[in-house]
Amino acid sequence: MFSTTTRLRLQNILKRVAKGEEVTLQDRVYLSKHADHDQTVSAALKRARRLQQQNQPVDSIDNLLTELDLGAIDPKSNFRPGEDDLGDWFMGAPSWLGRS
Repeated sequence: MFSTTTRLRLQNILKRVAKGEEVTLQDRVYLSKHADHDQTVSAALKRARRLQQQNQPVDSIDNLLTELDLGAIDPKSNFRPGEDDLGDWFMGAPSWLGRS
């Protein structure tokens, strides 16, 4: 639970991140500190970064993925069937996801 001023400050920083506006180093450290300790702030930061990279969801599927906080933050992490090997793409995945 955050105080009202902390919550409002975090929301302000997250909005600026999502819009691609200038965010000071002090604000980034403040946000990162809270994101490390609170899952809600961490999820909101991921969503803000995704919105920053996408600018606007293109269609209803992109909008759904954004609202559900699904999808990759890094656009280069998407699998491209014609270019990528599926085994190599999952190489960095957790061990529980490996083949049995």
